[in-house]
Amino acid sequence: MNPLALIAEDDKDIADILRAYLEREGFRTVQAGEGRTALDLHLALKPDVLLLDITMPLVDGWEVLSEVRRRGGTPVLVLTALDQDIDKLQALRIGADDYVVKPFNPVEVVARVKAVRRRAGPGASGGVLRIGPVEIDTIAHLVRTDRGEVALTLTEFRLLTHMARTPTRVFSRSELLDACLPGSDALDRTVDSHVSKLRRKLEQAGAPEMPEGVRGVGYRLWSRS
Repeated sequence: MNPLALIAEDDKDIADILRAYLEREGFRTVQAGEGRTALDLHLALKPDVLLLDITMPLVDGWEVLSEVRRRGGTPVLVLTALDQDIDKLQALRIGADDYVVKPFNPVEVVARVKAVRRRAGPGASGGVLRIGPVEIDTIAHLVRTDRGEVALTLTEFRLLTHMARTPTRVFSRSELLDACLPGSDALDRTVDSHVSKLRRKLEQAGAPEMPEGVRGVGYRLWSRS
């Protein structure tokens, strides 16, 4: 079945243009004109990619992005008129895979959609992520290896899932803090503590050296994907 793209955009003209170009490239599409509908469609249909506007009514794009990231690894391309660096950095920290400022070339957008899907890898849009010996069920909040289930705290699960979306990428401590402990007063060294406990549990379950520390930078989940 052709991949499904969810277009969350309150400007119908823009949404229709995106739909036409995506469908021409073989995508199936579904549209949402506001954030709550986008979240409902995401949960019900499990799209292969999400094209997300930020300034939407009822529930804005920031809330949609945060909730989609809590649910799993659906590739997200943000399309917005917000052109400040701080907006782009916030989107990437929450978990966007790419960021495009309006007005845009729809041909380029389709190319970027294809690119984020390739980077996300197989299974990223569904409820299960598989990285090396580890299987993560983002819907049931379960982690398994061939030795059975791995009992993780909520923060450990968030760290693991966040890194599993792009397992070979190196995440800084501040990125992991923003993504997995939002709104807290925790320090960067708190991330070290949680990652250390996560690594110990995964090693005991038959998945050694996950996550890997990268000196002076941060952590990546898996260098052999």
